Amino acid sequence: MKRSNIIWMLCSWFTSWTLSSAAPARYAFPRTTNWKDMYTAKKYLNKYYGDERRTPVAEMVTGDILMSRKIKKMQEFFGLHVTGKLDYSTLSVMKKPRCGMPDVANYHLFPGEPKWQKNTLTYRVTKYTPTMSKIEVDGAIDMGLKAWSDAAPLNFVKIDQGEADIMVSFESGDHGDSYPFDGPRGTLAHAFAPGEGLGGDTHFDNAELWTSGANGFNLFTVAAHEFGHALGLGHSSDSSALMYPTYKYQHPAGFRLPKDDVKGIQTLYGTKNSGQEKSALPRPPKPDHCDPNLSFDAVTVLGNELLFFKDRSFWRRQAQLVSTRPNPIASSFPQLMSNVDAAYEVAERGTAYFFKGPHYWTTRGLQMLGPPRFIYDFGFPSNVQKIDAAVHLKNSNKTLFFVGEDLYSYDEANQVMDKDYPKSIDDEFSGVEGNVDAAVEVNGYIYFFSGPKAYKYDIEKEDVVNVVKSSSWIGC
Repeated sequence: MKRSNIIWMLCSWFTSWTLSSAAPARYAFPRTTNWKDMYTAKKYLNKYYGDERRTPVAEMVTGDILMSRKIKKMQEFFGLHVTGKLDYSTLSVMKKPRCGMPDVANYHLFPGEPKWQKNTLTYRVTKYTPTMSKIEVDGAIDMGLKAWSDAAPLNFVKIDQGEADIMVSFESGDHGDSYPFDGPRGTLAHAFAPGEGLGGDTHFDNAELWTSGANGFNLFTVAAHEFGHALGLGHSSDSSALMYPTYKYQHPAGFRLPKDDVKGIQTLYGTKNSGQEKSALPRPPKPDHCDPNLSFDAVTVLGNELLFFKDRSFWRRQAQLVSTRPNPIASSFPQLMSNVDAAYEVAERGTAYFFKGPHYWTTRGLQMLGPPRFIYDFGFPSNVQKIDAAVHLKNSNKTLFFVGEDLYSYDEANQVMDKDYPKSIDDEFSGVEGNVDAAVEVNGYIYFFSGPKAYKYDIEKEDVVNVVKSSSWIGC
């Protein structure tokens, strides 16, 4: 875990508890208020409307006028009837699950307005929760970050080792950052504002019931909120905003940031159409298309073109006309950004599918149709976490998926995985050497790309009839 002496800015989701007992009347607390509710209110007000380190709860046995002022500030913030007294509505808001940053009006930036001085940020999940699968966690984290990159010129790149800008982990109790977790239904998560060391790091309490649905605590909802803090945003008093303090379940499918959140993030990083976005897009490398060792990540037909993907770039080939200049993937497929694992088109439906890790995107031409979905829609077993290659066979209306040494066959008409699969690639396609990186059907032949070689496979003869350099497909 990263360490530094930076000024901390963190957010923790907090749930008060329901309590009951008798208590004497106070200026800010009606006669019906019990001692434990009063304790909860004082702790809440000190935490979110005052410096708790200077005024510990144990010392707050008098000073009701100060409490009344804090209650008024809190009531104003949440749009409640401003009385300065702890009425039922005010106490109800205090007991809702929420984030632990102090409250301020509308979108808010941390003091000093810390922000990342770059637009491409790395992130890494180092520890997972037992209540969700690794794939579900990765999906929720990815979509939580995507909520922000959809609204501002920000790019997030997942890494699997080393130090990332945003380190994500599920922790228990005292986990080394001086802000220990307290078990179920207490503090849910916290995130640090942009900066060195702990800056940007986001921690979730491993004692909570994390889910991908509406039960327990929805990981996407909390993660998206926390990443707002990791990017430099504080809270909003707009109840429709993602950065509103209290927890409110959000469904990830089709989620779009509310206007107040968009305004806040664009204040820090600019708009998607600004010149800042252009500089934020990662500059694709310029691979030598005549490099004898050139290989492709994915190849697909799209309309009347062939697309060849490599790292952050892709080439377009139309009949005999070949584009010798690589295009940045982000320019045509901003949701994909880079490193496409596999792709194929079903021309009869006018749709294409792009695969990256455990997710896939559906497109019509260059237009994305909705948010990413999980590859398990196709019927893959849970141990499959990425696709190496895919090819659609027009005559049989089957799509072949290549995963390591295994071959899967998907029936597009019935939208089910064929029985008796997976099978061995070596057994089904003899003559194709090495791992299959990409595949495409052209003029009744399947072309398999494996490293720097492209194998022309005759479906009727069930054999390889020619082998050429992969680079020859893009004009070399």
